Amino acid sequence: MADRIMKVNAYTTFDLLDGTVEGHGFDEEALAVLNVTAPRENPDHVSLQLEMDNTQLDAVKPHADSVTLSADQARELAAELEEYAEKVEAAQSE
Repeated sequence: MADRIMKVNAYTTFDLLDGTVEGHGFDEEALAVLNVTAPRENPDHVSLQLEMDNTQLDAVKPHADSVTLSADQARELAAELEEYAEKVEAAQSE
């Protein structure tokens, strides 16, 4: 990814995932970086960040999206991810 906005290194949660950008009148696929972090000192939230490879996109300007989650919200998201992962695994084992 050229001209990255997010810092990507060995500690990044996921790099080079398959991503999709959807909007009114467009749908583009690109590689993506997804990262989960919390402040090192006195952590008070969890950050979830997503950046699509801007060299593969025509419809949107280079940017990164981020959401801030409380500890409870992060746990709720983790539980949802576990639930859907189990559904996918069950469907693939049939």
